[in-house]
Amino acid sequence: MKERKLRPVNLDLQTISFPITAIASILHRVAGVITFVAVGILLWLLSLSLSSPVGFMEASEIVSGFFVKFILWGILTALAYHIIGGIRHLIMDLGYFEELDTGSMTAKVSFAITVVLSLLVGVWLW
Repeated sequence: MKERKLRPVNLDLQTISFPITAIASILHRVAGVITFVAVGILLWLLSLSLSSPVGFMEASEIVSGFFVKFILWGILTALAYHIIGGIRHLIMDLGYFEELDTGSMTAKVSFAITVVLSLLVGVWLW
């Protein structure tokens, strides 16, 4: 039987400081899950809008509400971040920006680009 090492274990996630590259990676995965779930919702809305002129009017009424616009804004923001993060990962797969300092810089740049795109989508929706 193996003997366990007695060492302190910190399970309080609020006290752990993640590097920005880890935060970018986690958010990229979360944005991917949001995008995956949103595809079903968006396909249903597209199907409704293409079913008939009455269906198009129903879809227009659904999308015109504030809450639905807010949800659409969140979906499009997640999609934008996922695309930007994916491009960042592809560039890193080519061998660029793999060091810690340049990886941190590209994570910050991807956050900034996502904020700009999110604001543009918000202006477009409202």
